[in-house]
Amino acid sequence: MKSPKKILALNFGGIGDEILFLPALSSLKKEYPEAKITLALEPRSKSVKDLTPLVDDVMCIDIKGKHKYLELLKFIFKARLGKYDMVFSSGANQLIPVLLFLTGITYRYGYESGILSKILLTKAVKLKKNQYASFMYHELVTPVTDIKTDYPEIDAGEIEKESNSVLIHPGVSKMSVVKNMVKTWKPEIWAELVKKVLEKGKKVYLIGGPDDKECIEKIVEIIGDAPNFENLYGTTKNIMDLARLAKRAEVLICSDSAPMHIGVGVGTKTLALFGPTDEKKLIPNNEKYIAIKNNCDCRPCLWDKRQTTCDELHCLKIDLDEVVKLI
Repeated sequence: MKSPKKILALNFGGIGDEILFLPALSSLKKEYPEAKITLALEPRSKSVKDLTPLVDDVMCIDIKGKHKYLELLKFIFKARLGKYDMVFSSGANQLIPVLLFLTGITYRYGYESGILSKILLTKAVKLKKNQYASFMYHELVTPVTDIKTDYPEIDAGEIEKESNSVLIHPGVSKMSVVKNMVKTWKPEIWAELVKKVLEKGKKVYLIGGPDDKECIEKIVEIIGDAPNFENLYGTTKNIMDLARLAKRAEVLICSDSAPMHIGVGVGTKTLALFGPTDEKKLIPNNEKYIAIKNNCDCRPCLWDKRQTTCDELHCLKIDLDEVVKLI
């Protein structure tokens, strides 16, 4: 097999999913340094290109919109027109092999999802969900490279750590809220944590995106004009600004959301709140990246046992003093 000049990768999901996919792209780039990589993704996640030089181009596919079948037809057309040498897809749907076959791309790689995957893919890789998602995605590229990249890497530039600083991002995506996937504390609890961290002499910065406006406003209302507390909401222009703030901080505290993956990507000590989701799949097993969790009997339940979170939310009842100790 000749070294590919153009590689197409498909990974649909939120920005966090795209960051988790970066190690696979990194290993491909190390194996084929001259190849150009195009990442097909949902429009909401296209900003991942701002975080990495690995992605040369993005192809937006609104797979969850009203006209998803038309979008898939457009994708097939663009893929054929692009004359790619290889294609990798993280989708586990049984029709993914058909989609990749229709692109006309010679070398096709995806997960084993039935008889069609074995017939239509160059190599069907076994899907092993019970592991860190970056490892799971990375297995897609093992048929073509022995190079292993463990964690996402985000190049935020040379930034000096600010001593005693804690960056807190309390929010989650609006989509999680709309779908009743409760994964974070109420603003009042976050405010209580901010107070406890300030009492330890730390400098606390509060940050959030447009989806977090109400949450941030409530926290600021409770904290007031406290010394060593600064609200940075509205100061970031793009996702790279958030990455730079995360790299500057000594500690990042956040929910199970995109900022957690950014914290890992820039190598900052990250404490991530995990309620109903499975930390083993979403954060590295590393002393630098810590899951804040309550080991109640029913967690993790979201996705594995249910599609929405329960009403009790015992999993989010966590002793804040224990969190402060972790800091």
